[in-house]
Amino acid sequence: MNEILDTMFARRATKRFDASHEIPDETLAAILHAARTAPTAFNIQNWRFLVVRDPAVRAEIKKVAWHQPQIEECSALVVLCADMHAYAKDPGRYWKDAPEAMREKYVGMITQFYENNPAMQRDEAFRSAGMTAYALMMAAAAHGYDTCPMDGFDFEQVSEIIRLPKDHALVMFVAVGKGVGELPPHGGRIPDADVIVYDRF
Repeated sequence: MNEILDTMFARRATKRFDASHEIPDETLAAILHAARTAPTAFNIQNWRFLVVRDPAVRAEIKKVAWHQPQIEECSALVVLCADMHAYAKDPGRYWKDAPEAMREKYVGMITQFYENNPAMQRDEAFRSAGMTAYALMMAAAAHGYDTCPMDGFDFEQVSEIIRLPKDHALVMFVAVGKGVGELPPHGGRIPDADVIVYDRF
């Protein structure tokens, strides 16, 4: 338990990576698979992971991401997206291992909850992607890697570069790799009492 807590409290947004380090394919697959255990409402698994490996594509992205070095230096640039219409794409597959009655019940609930409700589709997509981003960062740390969650980029231009499907939303990046250099001091955490409230505000 202490090792888990140490990993969580030690997590930092790493700004510089060893550009020469390559994550073994099986390790990256394990990290991404672990990230997929993050919860989603109705189990619709609406997150999508685009791993950008092509140096030319990364260079294009860097130009519209304030030229941040981690875009090109990290071992894996994971672009987290969300399929806004995942709820309507064969929803029975999300409950394929459940009894038929249960599967039919949840398919009906999924349709009722999301259909004709674009605000809920978007809200749920971003909630899901946020949870899986943190799961990805913790999984990477468990494999000895550093990460940097990122939103400092032009969303429209990146969407064009990666050819984001029209029914998807671009949420954020997570850069993964071996950090190098000295990290700046922690900015500081505000007290628990300022953020934890019980029963009512």
